Amino acid sequence: MMEFYRDTWAEIDLDAIKWNVEKTIEELDPSVALFAVVKANAYGHGDVQVARSALQAGAKGLAVAFLDEALKLRASGIDAPILVLGASRPEDAHLAAEHRISVTVHDEDWLSKVYLKKGLLLNIHIKCDTGMGRIGLKTKEELRHVAGQIDQSDSFVFEGIFTHFATADEPETNYVEKQLEHFQHLVNSLSVKPPFVHCSNSAATLRFKGAGCNTVRLGISMYGLTPSTDIAPLLPFQLKPAFSLKSKLVHVKKLKPGEKVSYGATYEASEYEWIGTLPIGYADGWIRKLEGQDVLIDGRRMPIVGRICMDQCMVRLPKEYKTGTLATLIGRQGNEEITMEEIAEKRETINYEIPCVITSRVPRVYIEKEKIISVANSLL
Repeated sequence: MMEFYRDTWAEIDLDAIKWNVEKTIEELDPSVALFAVVKANAYGHGDVQVARSALQAGAKGLAVAFLDEALKLRASGIDAPILVLGASRPEDAHLAAEHRISVTVHDEDWLSKVYLKKGLLLNIHIKCDTGMGRIGLKTKEELRHVAGQIDQSDSFVFEGIFTHFATADEPETNYVEKQLEHFQHLVNSLSVKPPFVHCSNSAATLRFKGAGCNTVRLGISMYGLTPSTDIAPLLPFQLKPAFSLKSKLVHVKKLKPGEKVSYGATYEASEYEWIGTLPIGYADGWIRKLEGQDVLIDGRRMPIVGRICMDQCMVRLPKEYKTGTLATLIGRQGNEEITMEEIAEKRETINYEIPCVITSRVPRVYIEKEKIISVANSLL
């Protein structure tokens, strides 16, 4: 079933996805609905495959960033509720209505620009800006105006209202509390509340159990990644990472002292050294900044040497290894592990970014019960 022809791939453990969702649901009140966030191709893990696993684990719906992502899920046969969290164009609202996709209204003028054929219904979630400063309504007056527009139309259904926390992944909670108080003030100003009221991302879901709302949005933690290293000790259970990145040695050679490696000849062998080549490079998202980063071979850490190329990188080996030997760039091998957080620190970014930037050129191999069940290869 390995439907690709290169020795680099990402493995996605769908059982880990399910476990993270199930454990999160156990932490919540039974009345709280969990929406699985599968935007950005499920943070690089694969939207359709992750969506199905999350729904099997008890998620009540899905959330994406853009209408295109929602339409892709519908085209794949997924029938569950889907919410577009970001801004959609009013002229595309008919597509959302036709495919039973819920959209976000984030300003007062949006609904006045929507035209729907008679009989179509558009499910709407109102976004409130309580301190994130991106999109959303800020005042009771704006909220009441949009709610009134919904109420006066036979084409609109007021399905939800939500906000987004800016600092729920930080130990200090003052700003979260300020945002929550503002959100509650806005919600309480409505004469009729919609079925779904939500404010919690992964951090707030796990730390504050939904912060008193009846719906939560589980994103980064569904993939087994902590929202931030600062709050890792505060989480109610240890998450299971779902993503690992693997390759194989395709060439091994012995260098003499003084011989060079890669572009710019920046690395020089100081003695006789074994060098292995891996078929992964910056076109795969394994960027040049990762020069010097370890990979795992034979359960041991070995450094990348020389500049990372577009399609290949080189590793200094302690001895000769056969071509075809497995290398783990992210994940566990033997007693050693390279975490997403380690790669993020090397790249001076956050763990969210790492799986998102491993490009679609890298095949995704989906694992359940330690068996391959499918492969996604964008090139075939």
